[in-house]
Amino acid sequence: MAQTSSIAENLERVRERIAQAAGRAGRRTEEITIVAISKTFPVEAIRAAHEARLRHFGENRVQEFDAKRTKLAGLDATWHFIGHLQSNKVRRAVHLFDRIDSVDSLELARKLDQAAAEEKKRLPVLIEIHLGNETTKSGVAEADLGALAEGFSLLPHLELRGLMAIPPYLDDPEQARPYFTKLRELRDDLSGRLGSALPVLSMGMSHDFEVAIEEGATEVRIGTGLFGKRS
Repeated sequence: MAQTSSIAENLERVRERIAQAAGRAGRRTEEITIVAISKTFPVEAIRAAHEARLRHFGENRVQEFDAKRTKLAGLDATWHFIGHLQSNKVRRAVHLFDRIDSVDSLELARKLDQAAAEEKKRLPVLIEIHLGNETTKSGVAEADLGALAEGFSLLPHLELRGLMAIPPYLDDPEQARPYFTKLRELRDDLSGRLGSALPVLSMGMSHDFEVAIEEGATEVRIGTGLFGKRS
Protein backbone atom coordinates (compact mmCIF):
# COMPACT_ATOMS: atom_id res chain seq x y z
CA MET A 1 0.00 0.00 0.00
CA ALA A 2 2.85 2.40 0.81
CA GLN A 3 4.28 2.05 -2.68
CA THR A 4 0.85 2.50 -4.29
CA SER A 5 0.30 5.63 -2.24
CA SER A 6 3.74 7.15 -3.00
CA ILE A 7 3.41 6.48 -6.74
CA ALA A 8 -0.07 8.01 -6.75
CA GLU A 9 1.28 11.08 -4.92
CA ASN A 10 4.22 11.37 -7.31
CA LEU A 11 1.84 11.10 -10.26
CA GLU A 12 -0.32 13.89 -8.86
CA ARG A 13 2.73 16.17 -8.64
CA VAL A 14 3.78 15.25 -12.18
CA ARG A 15 0.28 15.96 -13.50
CA GLU A 16 0.28 19.37 -11.79
CA ARG A 17 3.62 20.24 -13.41
CA ILE A 18 2.34 19.04 -16.79
CA ALA A 19 -0.75 21.23 -16.42
CA GLN A 20 1.36 24.28 -15.58
CA ALA A 21 3.74 23.71 -18.50
CA ALA A 22 0.85 23.12 -20.89
CA GLY A 23 -0.81 26.30 -19.64
CA ARG A 24 2.33 28.34 -20.33
CA ALA A 25 2.38 26.97 -23.88
CA GLY A 26 -1.34 27.51 -24.48
CA ARG A 27 -1.90 23.76 -24.75
CA ARG A 28 -4.37 21.33 -23.21
CA THR A 29 -3.15 18.70 -20.76
CA GLU A 30 -5.16 16.10 -22.69
CA GLU A 31 -2.66 16.49 -25.55
CA ILE A 32 0.13 15.02 -23.41
CA THR A 33 0.56 11.33 -22.59
CA ILE A 34 2.71 10.13 -19.70
CA VAL A 35 4.73 7.04 -20.58
CA ALA A 36 5.79 5.55 -17.25
CA ILE A 37 9.32 4.21 -17.66
CA SER A 38 9.03 1.02 -15.67
CA LYS A 39 12.30 -0.61 -16.77
CA THR A 40 14.12 -2.26 -13.82
CA PHE A 41 11.10 -1.67 -11.54
CA PRO A 42 9.15 -4.70 -10.29
CA VAL A 43 5.69 -5.84 -11.34
CA GLU A 44 4.26 -4.48 -8.08
CA ALA A 45 5.35 -0.94 -9.01
CA ILE A 46 3.73 -1.26 -12.44
CA ARG A 47 0.49 -2.47 -10.86
CA ALA A 48 0.58 0.44 -8.40
CA ALA A 49 1.04 2.90 -11.28
CA HIS A 50 -1.82 1.25 -13.14
CA GLU A 51 -4.04 1.61 -10.08
CA ALA A 52 -3.13 5.32 -10.15
CA ARG A 53 -4.63 5.40 -13.67
CA LEU A 54 -1.47 5.28 -15.77
CA ARG A 55 -1.95 3.30 -18.96
CA HIS A 56 1.30 3.69 -20.95
CA PHE A 57 4.51 1.96 -19.85
CA GLY A 58 8.01 1.87 -21.34
CA GLU A 59 10.52 -0.98 -21.12
CA ASN A 60 13.94 -1.21 -22.75
CA ARG A 61 14.87 -4.89 -22.48
CA VAL A 62 12.90 -7.59 -24.24
CA GLN A 63 14.02 -10.36 -21.89
CA GLU A 64 13.24 -8.36 -18.73
CA PHE A 65 9.76 -7.49 -19.94
CA ASP A 66 9.14 -11.05 -21.13
CA ALA A 67 9.63 -12.20 -17.53
CA LYS A 68 7.21 -9.54 -16.22
CA ARG A 69 4.55 -9.92 -18.89
CA THR A 70 2.90 -13.11 -17.61
CA LYS A 71 2.39 -11.44 -14.21
CA LEU A 72 0.77 -8.46 -15.93
CA ALA A 73 -1.62 -10.44 -18.13
CA GLY A 74 -5.01 -8.82 -18.47
CA LEU A 75 -3.78 -5.37 -17.48
CA ASP A 76 -5.37 -2.67 -19.65
CA ALA A 77 -2.16 -0.98 -20.78
CA THR A 78 -0.10 0.02 -23.82
CA TRP A 79 3.45 -1.32 -23.74
CA HIS A 80 6.18 0.75 -25.42
CA PHE A 81 9.60 -0.64 -26.31
CA ILE A 82 11.98 2.28 -25.77
CA GLY A 83 15.49 0.85 -26.00
CA HIS A 84 17.95 -0.07 -28.73
CA LEU A 85 16.42 -3.15 -30.34
CA GLN A 86 18.79 -5.92 -31.40
CA SER A 87 17.98 -7.81 -34.60
CA ASN A 88 17.69 -11.16 -32.85
CA LYS A 89 15.06 -9.77 -30.48
CA VAL A 90 12.79 -8.20 -33.13
CA ARG A 91 10.28 -11.03 -33.44
CA ARG A 92 9.80 -11.38 -29.69
CA ALA A 93 9.56 -7.60 -29.25
CA VAL A 94 6.82 -7.33 -31.87
CA HIS A 95 4.92 -10.11 -30.10
CA LEU A 96 5.24 -8.53 -26.63
CA PHE A 97 4.96 -4.79 -27.27
CA ASP A 98 2.21 -2.58 -28.66
CA ARG A 99 4.59 0.09 -29.93
CA ILE A 100 8.26 0.40 -30.84
CA ASP A 101 9.50 3.91 -30.05
CA SER A 102 13.13 3.57 -31.13
CA VAL A 103 13.45 2.70 -34.84
CA ASP A 104 16.85 3.96 -36.00
CA SER A 105 17.53 2.23 -39.33
CA LEU A 106 15.77 0.98 -42.43
CA GLU A 107 17.18 -2.49 -41.79
CA LEU A 108 15.46 -2.59 -38.39
CA ALA A 109 12.24 -1.19 -39.88
CA ARG A 110 12.16 -3.94 -42.50
CA LYS A 111 12.61 -6.63 -39.85
CA LEU A 112 9.86 -5.09 -37.73
CA ASP A 113 7.56 -5.01 -40.75
CA GLN A 114 8.19 -8.69 -41.47
CA ALA A 115 7.59 -9.66 -37.83
CA ALA A 116 4.42 -7.55 -37.70
CA ALA A 117 3.16 -9.31 -40.84
CA GLU A 118 3.71 -12.66 -39.13
CA GLU A 119 1.79 -11.39 -36.08
CA LYS A 120 -0.97 -10.06 -38.36
CA LYS A 121 -0.78 -6.63 -36.75
CA ARG A 122 -0.10 -3.05 -37.80
CA LEU A 123 2.61 -1.77 -35.51
CA PRO A 124 2.84 1.92 -34.51
CA VAL A 125 6.46 3.09 -34.42
CA LEU A 126 8.53 6.20 -33.79
CA ILE A 127 11.85 7.08 -35.40
CA GLU A 128 14.55 7.85 -32.86
CA ILE A 129 16.77 10.80 -33.81
CA HIS A 130 20.31 11.17 -32.51
CA LEU A 131 20.55 14.75 -31.22
CA GLY A 132 23.86 15.71 -29.64
CA ASN A 133 27.22 14.03 -30.11
CA GLU A 134 26.99 11.34 -27.44
CA THR A 135 28.48 8.08 -28.67
CA THR A 136 26.45 6.11 -26.11
CA LYS A 137 23.12 7.17 -27.61
CA SER A 138 21.44 5.43 -30.52
CA GLY A 139 19.25 7.01 -33.18
CA VAL A 140 19.35 7.93 -36.84
CA ALA A 141 21.46 10.92 -37.88
CA GLU A 142 19.52 14.01 -38.80
CA ALA A 143 20.88 13.84 -42.37
CA ASP A 144 19.52 10.30 -42.82
CA LEU A 145 16.05 10.94 -41.41
CA GLY A 146 14.32 11.70 -44.72
CA ALA A 147 15.52 8.55 -46.45
CA LEU A 148 14.54 6.38 -43.50
CA ALA A 149 11.07 7.93 -43.24
CA GLU A 150 10.43 7.60 -46.97
CA GLY A 151 11.34 3.92 -46.73
CA PHE A 152 8.26 3.35 -44.58
CA SER A 153 6.07 3.72 -47.69
CA LEU A 154 7.16 0.19 -48.63
CA LEU A 155 6.46 -1.28 -45.18
CA PRO A 156 2.68 -1.78 -44.95
CA HIS A 157 2.67 -3.34 -41.47
CA LEU A 158 4.32 -0.33 -39.81
CA GLU A 159 2.56 2.92 -38.95
CA LEU A 160 5.00 5.81 -38.59
CA ARG A 161 3.51 8.00 -35.86
CA GLY A 162 6.27 10.52 -35.18
CA LEU A 163 9.72 11.14 -33.74
CA MET A 164 11.55 10.53 -30.48
CA ALA A 165 14.82 11.85 -29.08
CA ILE A 166 16.74 11.90 -25.81
CA PRO A 167 18.95 15.01 -25.59
CA PRO A 168 22.12 15.01 -23.51
CA TYR A 169 21.48 15.17 -19.76
CA LEU A 170 21.92 18.78 -18.69
CA ASP A 171 21.63 20.00 -15.10
CA ASP A 172 19.69 23.07 -16.25
CA PRO A 173 16.60 21.82 -18.15
CA GLU A 174 16.48 25.14 -20.00
CA GLN A 175 19.67 24.15 -21.81
CA ALA A 176 17.80 21.21 -23.38
CA ARG A 177 15.29 23.54 -25.05
CA PRO A 178 17.21 23.87 -28.36
CA TYR A 179 17.16 20.07 -28.74
CA PHE A 180 13.40 19.91 -28.18
CA THR A 181 12.85 22.80 -30.59
CA LYS A 182 15.00 21.00 -33.17
CA LEU A 183 13.02 17.78 -32.88
CA ARG A 184 9.74 19.64 -33.36
CA GLU A 185 11.11 21.41 -36.43
CA LEU A 186 12.35 18.10 -37.87
CA ARG A 187 8.91 16.57 -37.31
CA ASP A 188 7.14 19.49 -38.96
CA ASP A 189 9.48 19.44 -41.97
CA LEU A 190 9.16 15.68 -42.32
CA SER A 191 5.38 15.81 -42.06
CA GLY A 192 5.28 18.29 -44.93
CA ARG A 193 7.72 16.22 -46.97
CA LEU A 194 5.71 13.02 -46.53
CA GLY A 195 2.35 14.75 -46.84
CA SER A 196 1.05 12.99 -43.74
CA ALA A 197 0.49 13.92 -40.11
CA LEU A 198 3.09 12.75 -37.59
CA PRO A 199 1.23 13.49 -34.37
CA VAL A 200 3.66 12.08 -31.82
CA LEU A 201 6.66 13.96 -30.41
CA SER A 202 8.19 11.83 -27.68
CA MET A 203 10.66 13.95 -25.73
CA GLY A 204 11.30 15.01 -22.17
CA MET A 205 12.06 12.96 -19.07
CA SER A 206 11.66 13.37 -15.32
CA HIS A 207 14.10 16.30 -15.04
CA ASP A 208 13.21 18.29 -18.19
CA PHE A 209 9.70 17.34 -19.32
CA GLU A 210 8.23 20.77 -18.63
CA VAL A 211 10.52 22.41 -21.18
CA ALA A 212 9.74 19.61 -23.64
CA ILE A 213 6.00 20.25 -23.23
CA GLU A 214 6.51 23.96 -23.85
CA GLU A 215 8.24 22.97 -27.11
CA GLY A 216 5.47 20.62 -28.25
CA ALA A 217 6.01 17.19 -26.66
CA THR A 218 2.96 14.93 -26.90
CA GLU A 219 4.55 12.07 -24.93
CA VAL A 220 6.84 12.49 -21.92
CA ARG A 221 8.81 9.64 -20.38
CA ILE A 222 8.71 9.67 -16.60
CA GLY A 223 10.61 7.07 -14.58
CA THR A 224 12.26 8.28 -11.39
CA GLY A 225 9.68 11.08 -11.09
CA LEU A 226 7.04 8.38 -10.56
CA PHE A 227 8.79 5.35 -9.16
CA GLY A 228 11.72 6.90 -7.30
CA LYS A 229 15.40 6.23 -7.86
CA ARG A 230 16.50 2.98 -9.43
CA SER A 231 18.61 0.74 -7.24
